[in-house]
Amino acid sequence: MGYINSKDFSHGRADKIGVLLTNLGTPDEASPKALKRYLKQFLSDPRVVEVPRLLWWFILNGVILNIRPRRSAKAYQTVFTEQGSPLLFHTVSQTKAVAAELAAQGYTDVVVDFAMRYGNPSFQSVLERMMQQGVRKLIVLPLYPQYSASTSGSTFDELARDFMQRRWLPDLRFVSHYHDNPGYIAACVERIKAHWQQHGQADKLLFSYHGIPKRYLLNGDPYHCECYKTSRLIAEGLGLAPEQYLTTFQSRFGREEWLKPYTDETLKALPGQGVSSVQVFCPGFSADCLETIEEIGEENKEYFEHAGGKRYEYISALNDRPEHIKALSQLIIDNLQGWQVTADPQRLARAKQLNSQEVQ
Repeated sequence: MGYINSKDFSHGRADKIGVLLTNLGTPDEASPKALKRYLKQFLSDPRVVEVPRLLWWFILNGVILNIRPRRSAKAYQTVFTEQGSPLLFHTVSQTKAVAAELAAQGYTDVVVDFAMRYGNPSFQSVLERMMQQGVRKLIVLPLYPQYSASTSGSTFDELARDFMQRRWLPDLRFVSHYHDNPGYIAACVERIKAHWQQHGQADKLLFSYHGIPKRYLLNGDPYHCECYKTSRLIAEGLGLAPEQYLTTFQSRFGREEWLKPYTDETLKALPGQGVSSVQVFCPGFSADCLETIEEIGEENKEYFEHAGGKRYEYISALNDRPEHIKALSQLIIDNLQGWQVTADPQRLARAKQLNSQEVQ
């Protein structure tokens, strides 16, 4: 097999450190055609849907991709702006802000970029760009605070697939989760406090996380446990008693049982339990996207109000808020320890020798 080679490579060039932020991805546009392309890539991932491949191929291509793209396109049309997909432009802002924060702390020669697991920019295109810039040490930070095989695990799979094709592999540090990182917890606490300062508190605070099938938990996935720990730590930072908050799971798909309690069913039931006001925060989403803006901000609001709830507020994601950027940057700096960006004198000497031979 042929390998991806390094074009215009100089053996004497100083190594650079790269930081790659990654997120789930988004369709290129809010159209059925773009959604079909995006959903096919997303739902074909065996980490996302753990069903026998042949059976799932017929279900996906024969049913789902003929129905869901049109419905999903309508939902995406409600959240796309002139800047495009919220997840995309928030990730761009986060990447620029992290690069600026690292530079402000003296890490001026670190290459910071981002890629999407599904859709664009792809892992291969971004990694190729970083390699051409001289990146030989790479930190990969998936923007999923809580680990799941379907998110962080899938990200590593895609990274490994790219590396299998490369002639020269960089040193790698992979941050698989940061669900209890003090900086991240503090950023969540500050985000909620800022909302409270403007709007006051509600009867109940819901921490809503993206769901996964319960079967994944039973097979050893730590996601469920990490979500609950995140909720507990944020609640402690806010000084909340156990009865003042709930942890729920959203965005289930298919007929099998997913992690419970479900966000939508919880919100439908709360008014009947005497809860007239609720605020929802999504600690597992590093940036606002369809699942937070449309599903939590609109769809679940309707459920709560239709059931008799009086006041419903969605507390937006951390996005590029300063405390979030500082937390991510510190997490990166912690993982930079022991790495130096300096030229190797022996390599420089060897490069001069090679260059002189080429001239002759």
